Amino acid sequence: MAVQIPTEQWAQVLEKTGGNVVHKKIPVPKPGPDEVLINIKYSGVCHTDLHAVKGDWPLPTKLPLVGGHEGAGVVVARGELVHDVQIGDYAGIKWLNGSCMSCAFCRTSDEPLCPTPDLSGYTVDGSFQQYAVAKAAHVARIPKECDLESIAPILCAGLTVYKGLKESGARPGEHVAIVGAGGGLGSMAIQYARAMGLHPIAIDGGAEKGEMCKQLGATTYVDFTATKNLVEDVKAATPEGYGPHAVLLLAVSERPFQQAAEYVRPRGTIVCVGLPANAFLKASVFDTVTRMINIKGSYVGNRQDTAEAIEFFRRGLIKAPYKVVGLSQLQDVFNLMEEGKIAGRYVVDTSK
Repeated sequence: MAVQIPTEQWAQVLEKTGGNVVHKKIPVPKPGPDEVLINIKYSGVCHTDLHAVKGDWPLPTKLPLVGGHEGAGVVVARGELVHDVQIGDYAGIKWLNGSCMSCAFCRTSDEPLCPTPDLSGYTVDGSFQQYAVAKAAHVARIPKECDLESIAPILCAGLTVYKGLKESGARPGEHVAIVGAGGGLGSMAIQYARAMGLHPIAIDGGAEKGEMCKQLGATTYVDFTATKNLVEDVKAATPEGYGPHAVLLLAVSERPFQQAAEYVRPRGTIVCVGLPANAFLKASVFDTVTRMINIKGSYVGNRQDTAEAIEFFRRGLIKAPYKVVGLSQLQDVFNLMEEGKIAGRYVVDTSK
């Protein structure tokens, strides 16, 4: 039975960098030969979406722009070259909408490093609309048994922190500090860390976030708004007092990136994931050398990382705390995000 696809749809459109998004009707896009069209049911809202709105990064966005890159939905059309994705399949729009598939990075499964990527909700329109296109090779394959509403945040937040934890090299039984643990990425990082056999130390601000982090499985919560010495408190949360084996930096301010080297364990690894605007890393060269500290960045995961992150979710090991609002309320979510008032993740329902 043929799927009825409308010619118009509701979307949230950014018409001017730094302005508010506008809830309006726009045309439904058509998939190219190697693309699929997904009827987006739900989309997570990521801090990257706010960065795109505000123009925080040195990479320009397209304008007008439909943001969003955590879209979960149903495939309703496909190009003539697509054979491995079927009409009716569950699929997801990720940050990496498409890549060249022929450069040295794409050939070695580092497609997020492709020099000519299509980025959902940034350089191409994303998932804050009812219908979105993406390269078939890059859409997330979502098992039919998964709930589309709850899996949406896995498509960026979950995938990104899972990749960061893999990049840290931390092994089962070791401790990992998660900075920004009460946010959308952090709430999932705690759960992925536990599922991978790690002991998560949550770092964030405020009692509400602390309660949530402990419920999700953090062994310790360090409140940066209340502690007198964050460095010593983080070290004290590890058995020998040497500090965590790894630090996952998910923060959206600069100070944590300059502080992590003070409490990470000798031979530990600091993984930078968050992208504060105009921020810089800072670490003592002497300490970095003599304590053999590793400092690295971790971007988004590749297609295999995506499949693995989704499998943790399918097995019931990851339950992202989230609130659902209508797509029409997206600007309200951005306002809360800018004020730092969000614990967990917001998901928008494109039908409302």
